[in-house]
Amino acid sequence: MIVQRLDQKRIAVTGAAGGLGVPLARLLRERGAYVIGIDRVECPGCDENIVTDLSDDASLALLAGRLAQETPDILVNLAGVMRFGLHEGQPRDALALCYHVNLYVPAVLAQAVSAPMRARGHGQIVNIGSVLGAIPYPWFAAYSSSKAGLAALSQSLRRELAGSGVSVTHINPRAAKTSLNNSEVNRFLDITNMKADEPEKVAQRIVEAIVGCRETVTIGRMERLYGIVNALAPRLIDNGIAPQIRRARAEFCR
Repeated sequence: MIVQRLDQKRIAVTGAAGGLGVPLARLLRERGAYVIGIDRVECPGCDENIVTDLSDDASLALLAGRLAQETPDILVNLAGVMRFGLHEGQPRDALALCYHVNLYVPAVLAQAVSAPMRARGHGQIVNIGSVLGAIPYPWFAAYSSSKAGLAALSQSLRRELAGSGVSVTHINPRAAKTSLNNSEVNRFLDITNMKADEPEKVAQRIVEAIVGCRETVTIGRMERLYGIVNALAPRLIDNGIAPQIRRARAEFCR
């Protein structure tokens, strides 16, 4: 099998120091890429680091300006925030952070690189969503809706940039075994029998989608099917996951 390379490609990755970012950065470098890690702390496996706080508007503006001037070949919007629990009980600042990091930050950074990528005739914007954006689950209202928004952003940008030489890739992983999942999320996964993948496996699928310039990738055969069914006949999904939700409600709504 011929392994497609990313030699000489400068790839900026937000959330590069996280549980999924670390293996992703390593795999990209193994393909020959020069990886620029963007996170609150340095990613030891990256070639270059931009240490910043994506939740801070001033810091985000500085980052966007830098990426507009020093535009990478590929931008990977990986950084994300998870919120779990009844929507009615979520603090407003926590909701704001979830939407800010999961949707607003990718929108701002995509905006920063789109024009220079289009002007030079090549580039790729990669947005990492979630199957929960296509199959929204209770207790994940903010997370699911922010990831659904990221899917719409990706599709809109793909259509805007069609024919420009700039591609947009949207990837929907299912749960990964990282620190993004707290003990309650892991308990939810157990109760509902939802699968969680090893970070290495997810990172590998992301790399394959990047080198293949795929438009949309959903990890998991059943997840792809359920996403289609939810779009066409959401009541079927309501009925299908009802037993899972009853078990979860007994656990989390005592």
